[in-house]
Amino acid sequence: MRRIAFLGLGNMGTGMAARLLAAGHAVTVYNRSPRRAAPLRPLGATVATTPRAAAEGAEIVFSMVGDDAASRHMWLGRDGALGARTAPRAFAIECSTISHRWLATLAGRARARGLRFVDCPVTGLPDAAAAGRLTLFVGAEPADVTALTPVFDAIATEVIRFGPVGAGNAYKLIVNLMGSIQIAALAEGLVVAERAGLDLDQVAYALSKGGSASPQVVRNAPRMVRGDHAHDVVFSGKWRLKDTAYGLAHARAMGVASAMGAGAVNAFRLLVADGTELENESKLIDAVRARDSRRR
Repeated sequence: MRRIAFLGLGNMGTGMAARLLAAGHAVTVYNRSPRRAAPLRPLGATVATTPRAAAEGAEIVFSMVGDDAASRHMWLGRDGALGARTAPRAFAIECSTISHRWLATLAGRARARGLRFVDCPVTGLPDAAAAGRLTLFVGAEPADVTALTPVFDAIATEVIRFGPVGAGNAYKLIVNLMGSIQIAALAEGLVVAERAGLDLDQVAYALSKGGSASPQVVRNAPRMVRGDHAHDVVFSGKWRLKDTAYGLAHARAMGVASAMGAGAVNAFRLLVADGTELENESKLIDAVRARDSRRR
């Protein structure tokens, strides 16, 4: 049994924390909105009032939040987790999709506090988190991955180590930028098909069978056709724009202009600008329709 702090109880974090509790670990949780911790209390979670309080005495501190600002609050805020007296050589594990620049800063601050830092973004939807079927994209020393394997086994079916700290984050930004480009291309393709007079249900079916049938296309095409964006939000336009912008910034820092990435950022900015950023990312098709209607 390990003493674990878990910071951030969104749809992903709640499932991950529940899996750690089910595996027998002593888990203390913190979320800025305390009501999100309610489902974890009956499972044995201790609920802390600050990130620092959650991390007191912890051997492992996980963070799973939305963006750089939330991550900074969890770790370095006035009552941030890096101010806690953790166990000797405790692990700080950042699972959030954050910018590469902030990750490097955070890793340095954690190490200065004597913590072993692991960057560990994940892939998988909330149902996978709840079932312990995530894939982890890890940047860490090999020995640290080995030491964490029994804990990772509770939340994931696969751990892919890309290299030292920063490598897992770099891969996550790359793959999320690619996914955003695919979604933007899908929205534009369906609008073209619509104007060509094609049956969009048939188009979505055909796309699922062809060479363009990435998981992003297969998941989003039917929702774009149905116009079903407000309910059962899997991934909102707000968070898609954030991931895309972080990925584009990293590509440019690597000397890659990423014209397609810039196009995807611009596309998702349309969605956010129309006030529907909390709806599913598939809502992008309506933003594309509106943009192109203005041009006609």
